[in-house]
Amino acid sequence: MSRVTRYISKQIALSLLAVTVGLAALIWLTQSLRFIELVLDRGLSFAVFLELTGLLLPSFFAVILPITTFVVTLFTYVRLSTDRELVVMRAAGLSDWRLARPALLVAILATAAGLVLQTWLVPISHAAFREWQYEIRNQMAAILVQEGVFSSVSADLTVYARERERDGTLRGIVIHDMREPGAPVTILAERGVILPSNNGPRVILLNGQRQQMERAVPPNSPPGTAPQPRLSVLAFGENSVDLARSSRTEDARNRDSRERFVGELLNPDPEEGLLERDIRKFRAEGHGRLASPFTALSFAMVGLAAALASAFRRHGGGLTSIGAVGAVVGLLALGLAVGNLAARDNRFIPLIWVHAIGPGLAAAWVLSGAPGWPRRAPPMPAPRAAQGVVMPREAAAE
Repeated sequence: MSRVTRYISKQIALSLLAVTVGLAALIWLTQSLRFIELVLDRGLSFAVFLELTGLLLPSFFAVILPITTFVVTLFTYVRLSTDRELVVMRAAGLSDWRLARPALLVAILATAAGLVLQTWLVPISHAAFREWQYEIRNQMAAILVQEGVFSSVSADLTVYARERERDGTLRGIVIHDMREPGAPVTILAERGVILPSNNGPRVILLNGQRQQMERAVPPNSPPGTAPQPRLSVLAFGENSVDLARSSRTEDARNRDSRERFVGELLNPDPEEGLLERDIRKFRAEGHGRLASPFTALSFAMVGLAAALASAFRRHGGGLTSIGAVGAVVGLLALGLAVGNLAARDNRFIPLIWVHAIGPGLAAAWVLSGAPGWPRRAPPMPAPRAAQGVVMPREAAAE
C-alpha cells in the first residue's frame, strides 16, 4: 500500500468511525425515549434500560452505514480538492482510479461489516430485544405490584395491595380486570401471594369476593328486550388470577421478519402456516438484507464520481456536492419504494439488486471518463491574423 493510499484511507476510516458512532448514538437516544416509560413503570434499573435499548444498535448501524460511507467519502475528497492536494497528486501522475483506491478499500470493509450485521447480528440482537421486551411487559408483571399504589400491569388490568410483607405476601388486595370485553371483574381479597408459572406470574388470592358486571336479559321478559347490566357477586376461599397476559385471547408471541435469518426469510417453514402475503414480504426482506450492504459501496462510488470526475474549481465544487447529496437522497427514497413494491409482488425483487448495484456501476462509468458518451469537438484554433499577428508588407501586397 502506497503512502498516498495510507494517508487518504486513514482519514476516511477515522471519519467513518466517528460519524457512524455519533449518528448511531443520536438515533439511539431519540428511539430509546419511548422505552423509558416501559422501564420506569416496571421499576427496572437504568442498567436494564441500557441493555434493552443497546440491542437496537446493530440495526441502527446496518441502516446508517451506507449513508455515512457516502458522506465521509464525499467530504474527504472535496476537502482534498479544496486544499489543492488532489492537484498535487494528479500532477504526480496519479489517475482518478488510483486516487479512488483508498475510499474503495474502506467502502469494501463497510460492505463486509454490513453483510455481517444484516445476515447475523441484526436478527440475533432483535430477537433478544423482542424476547426481553415481551418478558418485561408480560412475564415480569409481578414487580409492578407496589405497596399502597394502584399499579397498571397493562392497559386493562390494575392491581392494588395495601401492604406487602417481606416474604412477598400481599394484604388488602384489589384487582380490576377488563380483559374480557363487556364483562369487567373486580376482585377483593384479604391476602395473596404471587407465584411464577409456565405462562407467567399468577396471584393466588385467599378469602375474597369476586364481582362481575354482566349483561343479560331478565327472565320472563318479552322477546326483543335489550340486555340489562347485572352484578354477580361470588365469595371464594381461594382463587387465582393470571397477570402475564394483557388479553385472555392473546396468542403466543410471533416472530417478525427482523428476527429471522436470511435463510428463514427466503424459504419460510410451511409448518408455520404463514399467509401468502407474509411469505412475499419475507422473501423481499431477505433479498433486501443481502442487497442493502452493497449500497455502501455504490454510494461511495457516487461520492467519488462527484468529487473526482468534476473539474477543479477555485472556490470548490459546491454545486457538484449538492447534486451528489440530492442523488443519494433520491436513491434512499427510491429504495423504500422498491422494497414496498417487491413486498407486494415478488416479481419486482430484481429491482432491489438493481437499486443496490446500479448506482455504483453508473458512478464507475463516470469515473472512467464516460466512455462511449458523445463529446463536443474541441474548438478550432483561430487564424494567425485573427490572433493579432502582423504579416509582412510584401505578403500583404501579394
